[in-house]
Parts: sequence; C-alpha cells; structure tokens
Amino acid sequence: MSAPDPVTVEVIGAALASIVEEMGEALVRASFSTNIKERRDCSTALFDAAGRTLCQAEHIPVHLGSFLGLIAEILSRHDPAGMRPGDVFVGNDAYAGGGTHLPDIVLAEPVFVDGSIAAWCVNLAHHADFADRGNAHIFQEGLRIPPIRLYREGVLDQDVLDLILLNCQVPRERLSDLRAQMAANRLGVARFRDLCARYGMATVLAAGAALMDYAERRMRAGIAAIPDGTYRFADIHDSPEVAEDLPIRVTITVAGDAMALDFDAPPQVRAGINMTFTALLATVYYAVKAVVDPGLPPNAGLARPLTVTATPGSVVNCTAPAAVNARLSTCQRVADLILGALAQAVPDRLTGAHNGACSVAQFSGYVDNAPWAYLETIGGGFGARATKDGLDGVHVHNTNTSNLPVEALETEYPLTLVAYELVEGSGGAGTFRGGMGLRRVYRAEAECRVRLDTSRLRTPPWGLAGGGPGGRARLEFGPGVTPFGLGGRGGLTAGQWVAVVTAGSGGYGPPEQRSPEALARDAAEGIGG
Repeated sequence: MSAPDPVTVEVIGAALASIVEEMGEALVRASFSTNIKERRDCSTALFDAAGRTLCQAEHIPVHLGSFLGLIAEILSRHDPAGMRPGDVFVGNDAYAGGGTHLPDIVLAEPVFVDGSIAAWCVNLAHHADFADRGNAHIFQEGLRIPPIRLYREGVLDQDVLDLILLNCQVPRERLSDLRAQMAANRLGVARFRDLCARYGMATVLAAGAALMDYAERRMRAGIAAIPDGTYRFADIHDSPEVAEDLPIRVTITVAGDAMALDFDAPPQVRAGINMTFTALLATVYYAVKAVVDPGLPPNAGLARPLTVTATPGSVVNCTAPAAVNARLSTCQRVADLILGALAQAVPDRLTGAHNGACSVAQFSGYVDNAPWAYLETIGGGFGARATKDGLDGVHVHNTNTSNLPVEALETEYPLTLVAYELVEGSGGAGTFRGGMGLRRVYRAEAECRVRLDTSRLRTPPWGLAGGGPGGRARLEFGPGVTPFGLGGRGGLTAGQWVAVVTAGSGGYGPPEQRSPEALARDAAEGIGG
C-alpha cells in the first residue's frame, strides 16, 4: 500500500505520540515505588511487528537501548505463530534480553489486529531493588531475565512471577510496579487498536513507515548541513568504581548526508561502568539528534544515516559477563564526547560540557525487620550556550529523571535530607556562565548500607569557545564515617551523614566578554564572574 496523504500521516503520527505519552502517565500514576511515581524513571514506546521503533515517549533516552534489541530477541526465541492476544513478555538481561542493566525490567505485549501482530506495546520501569550487590560481573548484579512469557492469553504465569519476586529485596514494591507496567501496556494496546479501527490497520502501518522515512530524510538533511570532515574528541572518564582514569575517544566522519562514529575505549573493566552496544546506540541517537535536529520524530528512521562502531570487549561495547549496573555514567561521558567533536563543526549549536555524570545515592536496610531500598540520581550543571547561561542543578543527557522531593524521601525512608543546595562557583566562567552543580546531604536515621557514585571527580567539565571549566564533583563523609573505598560502598549508623556534590558545567566564550548586566546579576546572586 502506498503511503497515506501527508495530513493523514501527520495525524496518525500525533496519535502514536499521544499513545506512548498516555502509557507513560498511566505507568507513573499507577506505580508504587518513589523511583517511578516521583522520579519518573520509566519509558514507553511502540514498535512495529518487525521490532522497529514507531514512537518513543520523551522520557529517558538511554532506555531506548533496552528497547532496541528486545523485540528481535523475543522473535528469535518465540515463534510469532504461537503468540496469542494477551501474551506478555518480560525481560531485563543485558546479553540475552536486549537490555542495558538489570534493574530496568521491560514488559512487551504484541498488539493483534484482525488476527495478526500489527505492533508491540513496550514499557520499561527501573526497579530500584538490587541494592548492596557487587559489580565484578553481571552475575553479582541481580536476577537475569531473558525474554519469557509472564502472561499467556491474558493469564498470569504465577510461577514466573514468584521466581522474579523471590529474587527481589522489596517484593511488595516490585509487584505493584509490575502491575502498573501491565496497566500501561493494556492501555497502549487498546489505544492502538482504536487507531486501527478508525483508519484501518494498513493505513496506520503505512503511516508508521512513512514517518520513519520522514525522520530519515530530516536526519540526512541535517547532517548534510554540517561541513564534511573528520572530527575527533577525547575525554577522561573517572568513577569511584575503578582506580584508574579511562581515556575514551571518538572519531566522527561527516560525508554528505551520512555520519559515521567510531569509538576507541579501554578494555571492559571488572566494575559496573561497562556499556552494552545497545546502550551505546541509544546514546549516539540521542546526542546526534540533539545537535542535528532536536525536533526529529523519535523513530527508527533517524538511525539509518548513522554508522556506529566500537571494539567488542571495550568499556563502550562490552561482552558477557561484564558488569553493567552503572553503565549510565559512561553513557554520559560518551554524550560529552559526541558533542565535543561536533562542536568543532557547528559550535553555535553546542554548549560547554554538562556535569557528565549519573550521580547516584542508593540506600538499603531494614526497619522492623522489613527490608527497604531507595535510589535516586542527582542533577548537576547544564553547560552554557552560545546565547545564554547554562542551567543550574538539572538532570542532563541520558538521565532525564527528577530529583526526589524532600517530603517523599523523609516520609518513606529512615533518611533526613540535611542540605540540598546549589554549589556556588561550580559553573564555568565565560561570556555565558555554566550551570552550577548540587550538594545533597543525607543523614541516616537507622543503620543502612550505602552506595555513592558520580563522575568528574578528577576531570572537570570542559568549556567551549574560550569558556572556563566547571567545578568538579566530590563525595563527602561526616564525622565517624570512614570514606568509602573502591566501589563507593559503605555503611552508616543512625545519625551519620554522607553527601554527594555533583559537578557544575563548562562556560561558553571568553569570560572578559561577559556583559555588565550579567556581571551585576552575578554579584547580586553572590556568584563569581
């Protein structure tokens, strides 16, 4: 069937976007854990029958990495002819399930229209459960779930659910969040069927294919507007999980309307900061889209002009059984690499480096013999732009979650937030100042185990076009707390505190060209030039 007229394609495209956004809102509102209902650490998407992305909600960019390989993995393990309406598949494994790390549990449900699979509804929720574990290899990091049926024709397989819950530390939370994920997919299935009933399945699928072609054309046009050439950039990745600094490099070649990205990184490490190839792809798609054309429809078409290569067995393209729990920290540095390289070609579209980290505070323990686990990621500086200052204390790049409100934290967990403040002076100097990092201080009200993670501890976020570097991150430990060693793990007794101080971000342009009005504003706010 030929593509529908442009108006119909646009209407159906808007409907697909509406479906995934509504799925996401349903998941957030029906969930139980603070990590989803407050921090919105989840994503939703629609795929066609072959597993190509039709539309992804504007949630967490790196979650696309967990979606990319999932449908292909399901189809390789399960004959579509044997699937029925109401079947639901669950998975999370980074090597046998298309995932990127184990806390991200994905549910996928085929959408049957007129007796055949027309699409897939998929959602992911970060189950902040696998706490106080090792990260030498993936077998230490939690339960590995290959894509298996959780529901058969709408009937829950209780044995599968029992197996999953038995391996979770807070099963009540997991059960409630999994039910929210089911509700989100059921809503998506109903909405997609309604769309097909209104326009016809053939028209909807043809419009989906046309939208992919449209995204490809726009991506190619955007790449063609970048000067042809080879652009290189190098940076250093540091982490509390490893003693050494890891040099990572990218070479980007722009030729006409195509772009090739080749990454050079050290061999994978015995720590959780390794990235699977799907995590690398998700990061590349996000970063290139952000520079080339931020308004591109988020579907499979945008990836067609891009070629991505990286040595298997490296930190940015790891192989089993490498640990991957903290892979997002490395994803953030890969995004910085891409932006640093493309800044050589189109500097007016870029910013100084953002805070470049996935800063994590994770606590776990027992209250009245009941286990609890809490995780959050913390924002930092957003780099200065060619026309304005950066943003203070926000999540950047692949994270895109929210900081947990103080009231929610202190109501649900035996923790007190002693301080939550911007770090003055952490924004890089420049014609336009970089955004500031955050300092978040946690006091334990009961004995607990803690994992702290951040990056830019030794290498500050770089500035652009003469702008200065942003402030570096650090971990702080209160009286009586022994600084956590390699891995960033330790314990607290009641009354002890720890703090995560996140990095700022780079400035843009020579500081001496900062306007008098901006300098006066800085002085009024107590910020150095």
